[in-house]
Amino acid sequence: MSKNSSKKEKDIMIVKRNGNLEKFDPERVKKAITASAERVMVDLTDEAIEDVVERVRKLLLTQTSNPTVEQVHSCCEAALEQVNPLAAKSYREYRDYKKDIVHILDKVYKKAQVITYIGDKECANMDSALVTTQRCLIYNSLNKELYKKFFLTPAEIEACKDGYIYIHDMSARRDTMNCCLFDMANVLKDGFEMSNIWYTEPKTLGTAFNVMGDVINNTTAMQYGGFTVPEVDSVLKKYAKMSYDKYFEEYLDIKGKKYTDEAKEYALKKVQRECEQGYQGIEYKLNTVSSSRGDYPFVTFTFGVDKDPFAVMISQTILNVHKEGQGKKGFKRPTLFPKLVFLYDKKLHGEGGELRDSFLCAIECSKKTMYPDYLSLTGEGYVPEMYKKYGRIVSPMGCRAFLSPWYERGGMEPADKDDKPVFVGRFNIGAISLHLPMILAKAREEQKDFYEVLDYYLEMIRKIHIRTYRYLAKRKASTNPLSYCQGGFYGGHLKPEEAIEPVLKSSTASFGITALNELQVLYNGKSIVEDGAFALEVLKYINDKTAEFKKEDHILYAIYGTPAENLCGLQIQQFRKKYGVVEGVSSREYVSNSFHCGVWEDITGIEKQDLEERFWELCKGGRIQYVRYNLNYNTKALLTYVERAMEKGFYEGVNLSLAYCNHCGHEELDMDVCPKCGSSDLTKIDRMNGYLSYSRVHGDTMLSNAKMVEISERKSM
Repeated sequence: MSKNSSKKEKDIMIVKRNGNLEKFDPERVKKAITASAERVMVDLTDEAIEDVVERVRKLLLTQTSNPTVEQVHSCCEAALEQVNPLAAKSYREYRDYKKDIVHILDKVYKKAQVITYIGDKECANMDSALVTTQRCLIYNSLNKELYKKFFLTPAEIEACKDGYIYIHDMSARRDTMNCCLFDMANVLKDGFEMSNIWYTEPKTLGTAFNVMGDVINNTTAMQYGGFTVPEVDSVLKKYAKMSYDKYFEEYLDIKGKKYTDEAKEYALKKVQRECEQGYQGIEYKLNTVSSSRGDYPFVTFTFGVDKDPFAVMISQTILNVHKEGQGKKGFKRPTLFPKLVFLYDKKLHGEGGELRDSFLCAIECSKKTMYPDYLSLTGEGYVPEMYKKYGRIVSPMGCRAFLSPWYERGGMEPADKDDKPVFVGRFNIGAISLHLPMILAKAREEQKDFYEVLDYYLEMIRKIHIRTYRYLAKRKASTNPLSYCQGGFYGGHLKPEEAIEPVLKSSTASFGITALNELQVLYNGKSIVEDGAFALEVLKYINDKTAEFKKEDHILYAIYGTPAENLCGLQIQQFRKKYGVVEGVSSREYVSNSFHCGVWEDITGIEKQDLEERFWELCKGGRIQYVRYNLNYNTKALLTYVERAMEKGFYEGVNLSLAYCNHCGHEELDMDVCPKCGSSDLTKIDRMNGYLSYSRVHGDTMLSNAKMVEISERKSM
């Protein structure tokens, strides 16, 4: 810049909003336009930034008097428009937020009043009667509005408002990551630091359970979605062995070296008791202590294939303790968390298998509590393939989310035949769902090809995912120390001040689908029970498109069969507002979840398994299969259903409707009034989607009205 222009620049004085004068500062302009560009993923070069600043300076020099702050903003916008219109648009939208903030706060205030005095049932895992939860829900409401204002484009906001897409967890996704497979073994090994306190590695099984509970409560608050501890029996078996050795030596010290047989029996009993108490403590902790997000940690434990005697003991103890439930004598109820998933290997768990007893123990537990769900490792499909080919287990994250493979050396693709996939320690960065019937209705109304309209929304979701990835990549490791610094995540040994992008590379991003059944009905008037060809065609198309996106963007995109919770009712309201009531599409109070048959369909469990099987491998990023077991605790029938699902390679959920009388303690399937004492004060547990929830607690429910209607109409689910 010349001396002459520098002199003129010194003469530019800005009138601040309080009336004071302040010298024009080019650095503030640079900072503002750079931030605006970053919000829309535009990388302005240094030359472009200097160009904008020079244009702003020249515009200000044309003013006849000292320019105001508003005039500076207008000059910046005009200058940026000449250099990069997209960045200028971002700048303008950010400027407007001060005008909009009053409306945002008014909206949040109204939502806060509803939360405080009426409650909120958007998430079944949050008790909005509690003050702590209310605080979180009000904050979430504000964060959601800020996310829409500063992260989304007007077109994206409009698409969400109308209902063509649904961005899950808007209140949290700008801050952190989603579901994960946490590497608990890596964190516990050799000790770790949490909240500036050093935890030494546990020396006993009981301590390991306690410390694991602390880690879970800390880390689940740093994310949203499901938190899975994969193969928990393998994680804990080393600590069971430590306890055994301690008790064995303890007995010999008292009785003498010759009493080794008695010492073994004594040590095993003590370890067994330690395991029972440790797991019971986990259940108490996870179902009574809400996280700082206001919900109870959605934790999943997977287990069942480790043949080590201590691992087997841990697996069976978890099942037996869960089966008994928690509570006072005569009034015990099964807990909702952790969600239990039994890993099924036919060689180990089939007839004559080495671990058949563990599987039968699991069946007895499911018969009483619905959990565990079952994940096939030896049927057909993606998850069994990873197990049979590499010996690696793809545990579900939360209720149904699964990770795409990430190879140790090759990344998205194996470097060679010896490269192996990694699953433990990885996570998802969020799901965005398509409302498929809405998209078909829009295409017809506008007389456009359906796939042209679908492409528009697929591209929209893609852009949001890319923006989310780039935004999260700049977050510091200090935002989630146990995961990013202490080894909870794959590659998670960063320094606190480092950005998390190296860890983020192996994450997945999900394209969700809802109402596949209603899409088929809107297409030709037939459900997926009656037809399903178009639904299958669309799902294949979405898979092909996201495969293209994956190659171009180098992001692991996954197709997710969305477990619509509150969304199942919201999407009906959105459809009716735009397109009215269409029989079989928007005539009920809810849409069907994922690729599932309508819950009202009068079909057998076997028919439902077969009908949904054709969609199974097209939703690798998130799926579960479940049927309604109207079997009155029939063990043989339940065993038949589960083993059939395992042959197909399913992730299978047992669905019963559990009911407990709070007056006399009587328990029975699907009762609304206690036949023993006549009380209607019941606790009822139903399958929400992939997980369980209270559908009735002392006369109230934690579920939305739409979900309660769906539950009341269930025949096949």
